[in-house]
Amino acid sequence: MTLIDSRKAWTTVALVFLFMLINFADKAVIGLSSVPIMKELGLSHAQFGTLGSGFFLLFSISGIVVGFVANRTSTKTIMLIMGIVWALALLPMTGATSFALLLGTRVILGAAEGPAFPIALHAVYRWFGDERRAVPTSVVACGAAFGAGVVAPLVTWIIIRYSWHAAFGVLGAVGIAWACVWFFVGEDGPLDAPSKSRGAAAHRISYRALLLSRTAIGVYVGGFAAYWVIALNIVWLANYLIKALHMAPSVAAWVIVLPSVMQIVLAPCCAFLSQHLSRRGFSSRVSRGVLGCACVMIAGVSMASMPFVEMGVFKIILIGLSFSIGSVIFTLGSTLIGEISPASQRGASLGVTNSIHTIAGLFAPIAMGFIVDVGSDPQHGFQTGYLCAGIFVALLGLAAAALINPESDLKRFRGVDFPGCAGMAQKPAP
Repeated sequence: MTLIDSRKAWTTVALVFLFMLINFADKAVIGLSSVPIMKELGLSHAQFGTLGSGFFLLFSISGIVVGFVANRTSTKTIMLIMGIVWALALLPMTGATSFALLLGTRVILGAAEGPAFPIALHAVYRWFGDERRAVPTSVVACGAAFGAGVVAPLVTWIIIRYSWHAAFGVLGAVGIAWACVWFFVGEDGPLDAPSKSRGAAAHRISYRALLLSRTAIGVYVGGFAAYWVIALNIVWLANYLIKALHMAPSVAAWVIVLPSVMQIVLAPCCAFLSQHLSRRGFSSRVSRGVLGCACVMIAGVSMASMPFVEMGVFKIILIGLSFSIGSVIFTLGSTLIGEISPASQRGASLGVTNSIHTIAGLFAPIAMGFIVDVGSDPQHGFQTGYLCAGIFVALLGLAAAALINPESDLKRFRGVDFPGCAGMAQKPAP
Protein backbone atom coordinates (compact mmCIF):
# COMPACT_ATOMS: atom_id res chain seq x y z
CA MET A 1 0.00 0.00 0.00
CA THR A 2 1.45 3.40 -1.02
CA LEU A 3 1.85 5.95 1.77
CA ILE A 4 0.69 9.36 0.57
CA ASP A 5 2.28 12.57 1.87
CA SER A 6 -0.80 14.70 2.52
CA ARG A 7 1.18 17.95 2.50
CA LYS A 8 2.68 17.22 -0.91
CA ALA A 9 -0.70 16.10 -2.21
CA TRP A 10 -2.43 19.35 -1.29
CA THR A 11 0.56 21.44 -2.42
CA THR A 12 0.09 19.81 -5.81
CA VAL A 13 -3.62 20.63 -5.72
CA ALA A 14 -2.80 24.29 -4.95
CA LEU A 15 -0.33 24.53 -7.83
CA VAL A 16 -2.75 22.80 -10.20
CA PHE A 17 -5.45 25.26 -9.04
CA LEU A 18 -3.15 28.11 -10.14
CA PHE A 19 -2.41 26.25 -13.37
CA MET A 20 -6.11 26.20 -14.23
CA LEU A 21 -6.56 29.81 -13.09
CA ILE A 22 -3.88 30.93 -15.56
CA ASN A 23 -5.35 28.65 -18.22
CA PHE A 24 -8.77 30.26 -18.06
CA ALA A 25 -7.46 33.79 -17.59
CA ASP A 26 -5.55 33.30 -20.86
CA LYS A 27 -8.83 32.23 -22.48
CA ALA A 28 -10.91 35.00 -20.91
CA VAL A 29 -8.62 37.92 -21.77
CA ILE A 30 -9.82 37.85 -25.39
CA GLY A 31 -13.44 38.35 -24.32
CA LEU A 32 -12.57 41.05 -21.79
CA SER A 33 -10.62 42.83 -24.54
CA SER A 34 -13.32 42.31 -27.18
CA VAL A 35 -14.52 45.90 -27.49
CA PRO A 36 -11.07 47.56 -27.85
CA ILE A 37 -9.84 44.74 -30.12
CA MET A 38 -12.86 45.03 -32.43
CA LYS A 39 -12.44 48.80 -32.51
CA GLU A 40 -8.67 48.74 -33.13
CA LEU A 41 -8.80 46.05 -35.82
CA GLY A 42 -12.18 47.05 -37.29
CA LEU A 43 -13.81 43.63 -36.80
CA SER A 44 -17.47 42.63 -37.17
CA HIS A 45 -19.15 40.34 -34.64
CA ALA A 46 -18.80 37.42 -37.04
CA GLN A 47 -15.06 38.11 -37.48
CA PHE A 48 -14.53 38.34 -33.74
CA GLY A 49 -16.51 35.11 -33.36
CA THR A 50 -14.12 33.50 -35.84
CA LEU A 51 -11.25 34.73 -33.69
CA GLY A 52 -12.82 33.15 -30.62
CA SER A 53 -13.51 29.89 -32.42
CA GLY A 54 -9.97 29.81 -33.86
CA PHE A 55 -8.66 29.25 -30.36
CA PHE A 56 -10.37 25.85 -30.40
CA LEU A 57 -9.17 24.81 -33.88
CA LEU A 58 -6.46 22.44 -32.54
CA PHE A 59 -7.71 22.41 -28.95
CA SER A 60 -9.47 19.05 -29.11
CA ILE A 61 -6.84 17.31 -31.24
CA SER A 62 -4.02 18.27 -28.89
CA GLY A 63 -6.11 17.13 -25.92
CA ILE A 64 -6.42 13.63 -27.35
CA VAL A 65 -2.77 13.35 -28.39
CA VAL A 66 -1.36 14.60 -25.10
CA GLY A 67 -3.89 12.50 -23.17
CA PHE A 68 -2.40 9.33 -24.66
CA VAL A 69 1.13 10.64 -24.06
CA ALA A 70 0.21 11.22 -20.40
CA ASN A 71 -0.34 7.48 -19.94
CA ARG A 72 3.43 6.99 -20.14
CA THR A 73 4.96 10.42 -19.43
CA SER A 74 5.50 12.53 -16.32
CA THR A 75 2.64 14.98 -15.80
CA LYS A 76 5.13 17.40 -14.24
CA THR A 77 7.05 17.60 -17.52
CA ILE A 78 3.91 17.94 -19.64
CA MET A 79 2.49 20.74 -17.48
CA LEU A 80 5.82 22.60 -17.43
CA ILE A 81 6.03 22.60 -21.23
CA MET A 82 2.40 23.70 -21.51
CA GLY A 83 2.87 26.60 -19.09
CA ILE A 84 5.88 27.92 -21.00
CA VAL A 85 4.14 27.70 -24.38
CA TRP A 86 1.09 29.55 -23.00
CA ALA A 87 3.27 32.46 -21.93
CA LEU A 88 5.18 32.59 -25.21
CA ALA A 89 1.92 32.64 -27.18
CA LEU A 90 0.67 35.70 -25.26
CA LEU A 91 3.77 37.88 -25.29
CA PRO A 92 3.67 38.81 -29.04
CA MET A 93 0.42 40.68 -28.33
CA THR A 94 2.32 43.30 -26.32
CA GLY A 95 3.34 45.06 -29.54
CA ALA A 96 1.69 46.03 -32.82
CA THR A 97 -0.65 43.31 -34.02
CA SER A 98 -3.02 42.34 -36.79
CA PHE A 99 -6.00 40.04 -37.15
CA ALA A 100 -3.78 37.35 -38.72
CA LEU A 101 -1.19 37.53 -35.92
CA LEU A 102 -3.84 37.51 -33.21
CA LEU A 103 -5.60 34.56 -34.83
CA GLY A 104 -2.33 32.64 -35.24
CA THR A 105 -1.27 33.09 -31.63
CA ARG A 106 -4.73 32.13 -30.39
CA VAL A 107 -4.59 28.91 -32.44
CA ILE A 108 -1.16 28.11 -30.92
CA LEU A 109 -2.40 28.96 -27.43
CA GLY A 110 -5.45 26.77 -27.93
CA ALA A 111 -3.31 23.83 -29.04
CA ALA A 112 -1.16 24.21 -25.91
CA GLU A 113 -4.14 24.63 -23.58
CA GLY A 114 -6.24 21.80 -25.03
CA PRO A 115 -4.92 19.09 -22.69
CA ALA A 116 -4.92 21.33 -19.58
CA PHE A 117 -7.95 20.06 -17.65
CA PRO A 118 -7.43 16.29 -18.15
CA ILE A 119 -3.69 16.59 -17.49
CA ALA A 120 -4.39 18.66 -14.37
CA LEU A 121 -6.81 16.00 -13.11
CA HIS A 122 -4.37 13.22 -14.00
CA ALA A 123 -1.70 14.98 -11.92
CA VAL A 124 -4.08 15.30 -8.94
CA TYR A 125 -5.38 11.74 -9.26
CA ARG A 126 -1.84 10.45 -8.76
CA TRP A 127 -2.08 11.79 -5.21
CA PHE A 128 -5.68 10.79 -4.35
CA GLY A 129 -7.49 7.45 -4.53
CA ASP A 130 -10.92 7.18 -6.20
CA GLU A 131 -12.84 7.57 -2.95
CA ARG A 132 -11.10 10.93 -2.22
CA ARG A 133 -11.12 12.56 -5.66
CA ALA A 134 -14.37 14.51 -5.73
CA VAL A 135 -13.19 17.38 -3.50
CA PRO A 136 -9.73 17.93 -5.08
CA THR A 137 -11.40 17.70 -8.50
CA SER A 138 -13.78 20.48 -7.47
CA VAL A 139 -10.82 22.58 -6.29
CA VAL A 140 -9.18 22.22 -9.71
CA ALA A 141 -12.47 23.21 -11.34
CA CYS A 142 -12.61 26.27 -9.09
CA GLY A 143 -9.24 27.34 -10.48
CA ALA A 144 -10.93 27.59 -13.86
CA ALA A 145 -13.70 29.67 -12.30
CA PHE A 146 -11.20 32.06 -10.74
CA GLY A 147 -9.41 32.49 -14.06
CA ALA A 148 -12.59 32.98 -16.07
CA GLY A 149 -14.20 35.54 -13.77
CA VAL A 150 -12.70 36.44 -10.40
CA VAL A 151 -9.62 38.02 -11.98
CA ALA A 152 -11.79 39.86 -14.53
CA PRO A 153 -11.86 43.20 -12.63
CA LEU A 154 -8.06 43.20 -12.39
CA VAL A 155 -7.60 42.33 -16.06
CA THR A 156 -10.23 44.91 -17.04
CA TRP A 157 -8.46 47.55 -14.92
CA ILE A 158 -5.22 46.83 -16.80
CA ILE A 159 -7.07 47.11 -20.12
CA ILE A 160 -8.70 50.44 -19.16
CA ARG A 161 -5.66 51.92 -17.39
CA TYR A 162 -3.04 50.78 -19.90
CA SER A 163 -4.25 48.75 -22.91
CA TRP A 164 -5.40 45.32 -23.95
CA HIS A 165 -1.84 44.70 -25.13
CA ALA A 166 -0.60 45.20 -21.56
CA ALA A 167 -3.16 42.70 -20.23
CA PHE A 168 -1.80 40.01 -22.55
CA GLY A 169 1.75 40.83 -21.43
CA VAL A 170 0.93 40.61 -17.72
CA LEU A 171 -0.70 37.20 -18.16
CA GLY A 172 2.33 36.00 -20.11
CA ALA A 173 4.63 37.08 -17.27
CA VAL A 174 2.41 35.33 -14.71
CA GLY A 175 2.62 32.15 -16.77
CA ILE A 176 6.42 32.24 -16.76
CA ALA A 177 6.41 32.77 -12.97
CA TRP A 178 4.14 29.74 -12.44
CA ALA A 179 6.36 27.57 -14.65
CA CYS A 180 9.39 28.48 -12.50
CA VAL A 181 7.59 27.54 -9.27
CA TRP A 182 6.27 24.29 -10.78
CA PHE A 183 9.76 23.33 -11.98
CA PHE A 184 11.16 23.50 -8.45
CA VAL A 185 8.13 22.41 -6.38
CA GLY A 186 5.94 20.24 -8.61
CA GLU A 187 6.15 16.47 -8.24
CA ASP A 188 4.40 13.43 -9.71
CA GLY A 189 2.35 11.47 -7.18
CA PRO A 190 3.02 7.81 -6.33
CA LEU A 191 -0.39 6.43 -7.34
CA ASP A 192 -0.85 4.86 -10.76
CA ALA A 193 2.56 6.02 -11.99
CA PRO A 194 2.93 5.47 -15.74
CA SER A 195 4.62 2.20 -16.57
CA LYS A 196 6.61 1.25 -19.64
CA SER A 197 6.62 -2.43 -18.81
CA ARG A 198 4.67 -4.95 -20.80
CA GLY A 199 2.91 -6.00 -17.64
CA ALA A 200 1.06 -2.69 -17.62
CA ALA A 201 -0.96 -3.85 -20.61
CA ALA A 202 -2.58 -6.52 -18.45
CA HIS A 203 -4.84 -3.95 -16.81
CA ARG A 204 -6.51 -2.63 -19.93
CA ILE A 205 -9.81 -2.90 -21.73
CA SER A 206 -10.71 -2.18 -25.32
CA TYR A 207 -10.70 1.57 -26.01
CA ARG A 208 -13.66 1.03 -28.29
CA ALA A 209 -15.66 -0.48 -25.43
CA LEU A 210 -14.48 2.16 -22.96
CA LEU A 211 -14.90 5.29 -25.08
CA LEU A 212 -18.21 4.19 -26.62
CA SER A 213 -19.80 3.07 -23.37
CA ARG A 214 -23.11 4.67 -22.36
CA THR A 215 -21.48 6.52 -19.49
CA ALA A 216 -18.69 7.93 -21.64
CA ILE A 217 -21.11 9.09 -24.34
CA GLY A 218 -23.38 10.63 -21.72
CA VAL A 219 -20.46 12.52 -20.18
CA TYR A 220 -19.42 13.68 -23.66
CA VAL A 221 -22.90 15.05 -24.35
CA GLY A 222 -23.33 16.76 -20.97
CA GLY A 223 -19.83 18.23 -21.06
CA PHE A 224 -20.29 19.44 -24.64
CA ALA A 225 -23.39 21.35 -23.52
CA ALA A 226 -21.59 22.85 -20.52
CA TYR A 227 -18.60 23.86 -22.63
CA TRP A 228 -20.92 25.58 -25.12
CA VAL A 229 -21.84 27.83 -22.20
CA ILE A 230 -18.20 28.32 -21.20
CA ALA A 231 -17.24 29.35 -24.74
CA LEU A 232 -20.04 31.93 -24.81
CA ASN A 233 -18.87 33.21 -21.43
CA ILE A 234 -15.25 33.53 -22.45
CA VAL A 235 -15.83 35.14 -25.84
CA TRP A 236 -19.16 36.99 -25.66
CA LEU A 237 -20.37 37.73 -22.11
CA ALA A 238 -18.38 40.95 -21.69
CA ASN A 239 -19.45 42.14 -25.15
CA TYR A 240 -23.09 41.32 -24.35
CA LEU A 241 -23.01 43.25 -21.08
CA ILE A 242 -21.37 46.30 -22.67
CA LYS A 243 -23.13 46.48 -26.06
CA ALA A 244 -26.55 44.92 -25.35
CA LEU A 245 -27.09 45.86 -21.71
CA HIS A 246 -25.11 49.13 -22.00
CA MET A 247 -22.91 48.58 -18.93
CA ALA A 248 -19.63 50.40 -18.42
CA PRO A 249 -16.64 48.05 -18.84
CA SER A 250 -15.70 48.40 -15.16
CA VAL A 251 -19.26 47.47 -14.09
CA ALA A 252 -19.43 44.58 -16.56
CA ALA A 253 -16.20 43.19 -15.11
CA TRP A 254 -17.83 42.84 -11.69
CA VAL A 255 -20.90 41.15 -13.17
CA ILE A 256 -18.57 38.66 -14.86
CA VAL A 257 -17.23 37.80 -11.39
CA LEU A 258 -20.65 36.51 -10.30
CA PRO A 259 -20.71 33.26 -12.35
CA SER A 260 -17.22 32.42 -11.11
CA VAL A 261 -18.13 33.05 -7.48
CA MET A 262 -21.25 30.93 -7.87
CA GLN A 263 -19.22 28.17 -9.51
CA ILE A 264 -16.66 28.30 -6.69
CA VAL A 265 -19.52 27.72 -4.23
CA LEU A 266 -21.49 25.23 -6.31
CA ALA A 267 -18.62 22.94 -7.38
CA PRO A 268 -17.54 21.81 -3.88
CA CYS A 269 -21.13 21.84 -2.59
CA CYS A 270 -22.24 19.50 -5.36
CA ALA A 271 -19.14 17.36 -4.81
CA PHE A 272 -20.05 16.97 -1.13
CA LEU A 273 -23.68 16.30 -2.05
CA SER A 274 -22.52 13.63 -4.49
CA GLN A 275 -20.44 11.95 -1.78
CA HIS A 276 -23.36 12.18 0.67
CA LEU A 277 -25.75 10.56 -1.80
CA SER A 278 -23.25 7.78 -2.46
CA ARG A 279 -22.83 7.10 1.25
CA ARG A 280 -26.60 6.94 1.60
CA GLY A 281 -26.63 4.10 -0.92
CA PHE A 282 -27.49 5.93 -4.13
CA SER A 283 -25.83 4.59 -7.28
CA SER A 284 -23.15 6.53 -9.17
CA ARG A 285 -25.71 6.98 -11.94
CA VAL A 286 -27.75 9.12 -9.54
CA SER A 287 -25.09 10.61 -7.25
CA ARG A 288 -22.83 11.63 -10.12
CA GLY A 289 -24.72 11.35 -13.41
CA VAL A 290 -28.21 12.66 -12.66
CA LEU A 291 -26.89 15.36 -10.34
CA GLY A 292 -24.36 16.65 -12.87
CA CYS A 293 -26.82 16.59 -15.78
CA ALA A 294 -29.49 18.34 -13.72
CA CYS A 295 -27.02 21.20 -13.27
CA VAL A 296 -26.55 21.39 -17.05
CA MET A 297 -30.30 21.53 -17.58
CA ILE A 298 -30.67 24.30 -14.99
CA ALA A 299 -27.99 26.30 -16.81
CA GLY A 300 -29.83 25.88 -20.12
CA VAL A 301 -33.23 26.88 -18.74
CA SER A 302 -31.69 29.92 -17.01
CA MET A 303 -29.98 31.05 -20.22
CA ALA A 304 -33.14 30.61 -22.29
CA SER A 305 -35.02 32.73 -19.73
CA MET A 306 -32.54 35.64 -19.82
CA PRO A 307 -34.04 37.43 -22.87
CA PHE A 308 -37.48 37.57 -21.23
CA VAL A 309 -36.38 39.27 -18.02
CA GLU A 310 -35.89 43.01 -17.70
CA MET A 311 -32.57 44.36 -16.45
CA GLY A 312 -32.41 44.08 -12.67
CA VAL A 313 -31.37 41.81 -9.83
CA PHE A 314 -33.23 38.75 -11.16
CA LYS A 315 -31.59 39.08 -14.59
CA ILE A 316 -28.15 39.31 -12.97
CA ILE A 317 -28.93 36.15 -10.97
CA LEU A 318 -29.97 34.36 -14.17
CA ILE A 319 -26.71 35.43 -15.81
CA GLY A 320 -24.78 34.06 -12.84
CA LEU A 321 -26.68 30.77 -12.82
CA SER A 322 -26.48 30.32 -16.60
CA PHE A 323 -22.70 30.61 -16.68
CA SER A 324 -21.87 28.73 -13.49
CA ILE A 325 -23.93 25.71 -12.49
CA GLY A 326 -23.46 23.70 -15.68
CA SER A 327 -19.73 23.38 -14.94
CA VAL A 328 -20.54 20.92 -12.14
CA ILE A 329 -20.68 18.24 -14.85
CA PHE A 330 -16.93 18.62 -15.38
CA THR A 331 -16.25 17.63 -11.77
CA LEU A 332 -18.74 14.77 -11.59
CA GLY A 333 -18.24 13.70 -15.20
CA SER A 334 -14.49 13.38 -14.67
CA THR A 335 -15.04 11.17 -11.63
CA LEU A 336 -17.39 9.03 -13.73
CA ILE A 337 -14.73 8.60 -16.40
CA GLY A 338 -12.18 7.81 -13.71
CA GLU A 339 -14.60 5.26 -12.23
CA ILE A 340 -15.02 3.24 -15.41
CA SER A 341 -11.41 3.59 -16.69
CA PRO A 342 -8.47 1.37 -15.67
CA ALA A 343 -5.66 3.50 -14.19
CA SER A 344 -3.35 2.73 -17.13
CA GLN A 345 -5.89 4.21 -19.55
CA ARG A 346 -7.25 7.05 -17.44
CA GLY A 347 -5.04 9.79 -18.92
CA ALA A 348 -6.16 8.96 -22.45
CA SER A 349 -9.82 8.60 -21.40
CA LEU A 350 -9.82 12.00 -19.70
CA GLY A 351 -8.02 13.52 -22.67
CA VAL A 352 -10.55 12.19 -25.18
CA THR A 353 -13.44 13.27 -22.95
CA ASN A 354 -12.14 16.80 -22.55
CA SER A 355 -11.41 17.05 -26.27
CA ILE A 356 -14.97 16.11 -27.17
CA HIS A 357 -16.31 18.62 -24.64
CA THR A 358 -14.22 21.43 -26.08
CA ILE A 359 -15.36 20.89 -29.67
CA ALA A 360 -18.24 23.11 -28.53
CA GLY A 361 -15.77 25.98 -28.32
CA LEU A 362 -15.12 25.71 -32.04
CA PHE A 363 -18.77 26.38 -32.92
CA ALA A 364 -20.38 28.39 -30.09
CA PRO A 365 -18.50 31.72 -30.53
CA ILE A 366 -18.87 31.94 -34.30
CA ALA A 367 -22.54 30.84 -34.16
CA MET A 368 -23.31 33.62 -31.69
CA GLY A 369 -21.36 36.13 -33.78
CA PHE A 370 -23.39 35.35 -36.90
CA ILE A 371 -26.68 35.50 -34.97
CA VAL A 372 -25.78 38.91 -33.51
CA ASP A 373 -24.81 40.28 -36.94
CA VAL A 374 -28.11 39.05 -38.43
CA GLY A 375 -30.14 40.72 -35.66
CA SER A 376 -31.48 44.24 -36.11
CA ASP A 377 -29.09 45.42 -33.39
CA PRO A 378 -26.70 43.76 -30.86
CA GLN A 379 -29.39 43.66 -28.16
CA HIS A 380 -31.90 41.69 -30.25
CA GLY A 381 -29.15 39.55 -31.75
CA PHE A 382 -27.85 38.50 -28.35
CA GLN A 383 -31.38 37.81 -27.10
CA THR A 384 -32.01 35.40 -29.97
CA GLY A 385 -28.61 33.81 -29.54
CA TYR A 386 -28.99 33.13 -25.82
CA LEU A 387 -32.53 31.80 -26.25
CA CYS A 388 -31.37 29.27 -28.86
CA ALA A 389 -28.27 28.35 -26.86
CA GLY A 390 -30.26 27.80 -23.66
CA ILE A 391 -32.75 25.44 -25.30
CA PHE A 392 -29.89 23.54 -26.97
CA VAL A 393 -27.97 23.14 -23.69
CA ALA A 394 -31.04 22.00 -21.71
CA LEU A 395 -31.93 19.32 -24.27
CA LEU A 396 -28.37 17.97 -24.31
CA GLY A 397 -28.37 17.82 -20.50
CA LEU A 398 -31.56 15.73 -20.58
CA ALA A 399 -30.06 13.35 -23.16
CA ALA A 400 -26.89 12.95 -21.08
CA ALA A 401 -28.89 12.03 -17.96
CA ALA A 402 -30.64 9.26 -19.89
CA LEU A 403 -27.34 7.81 -21.10
CA ILE A 404 -25.06 7.77 -18.06
CA ASN A 405 -25.02 4.42 -16.25
CA PRO A 406 -21.61 3.43 -14.85
CA GLU A 407 -22.90 0.39 -12.96
CA SER A 408 -24.23 -1.12 -16.18
CA ASP A 409 -20.99 -0.35 -18.04
CA LEU A 410 -18.78 -1.87 -15.33
CA LYS A 411 -20.96 -4.97 -15.28
CA ARG A 412 -20.63 -5.24 -19.05
CA PHE A 413 -16.84 -4.80 -18.88
CA ARG A 414 -16.60 -7.61 -16.32
CA GLY A 415 -18.86 -9.81 -18.42
CA VAL A 416 -16.65 -9.49 -21.49
CA ASP A 417 -13.28 -11.17 -21.57
CA PHE A 418 -11.13 -8.06 -21.22
CA PRO A 419 -7.94 -8.65 -19.23
CA GLY A 420 -7.93 -6.90 -15.90
CA CYS A 421 -11.66 -6.21 -15.73
CA ALA A 422 -12.29 -8.69 -12.96
CA GLY A 423 -10.51 -6.44 -10.51
CA MET A 424 -12.50 -3.32 -11.30
CA ALA A 425 -14.45 -1.86 -8.42
CA GLN A 426 -18.13 -2.65 -8.09
CA LYS A 427 -19.08 0.87 -7.09
CA PRO A 428 -16.41 3.37 -6.10
CA ALA A 429 -17.44 6.25 -3.90
CA PRO A 430 -17.25 9.73 -5.46
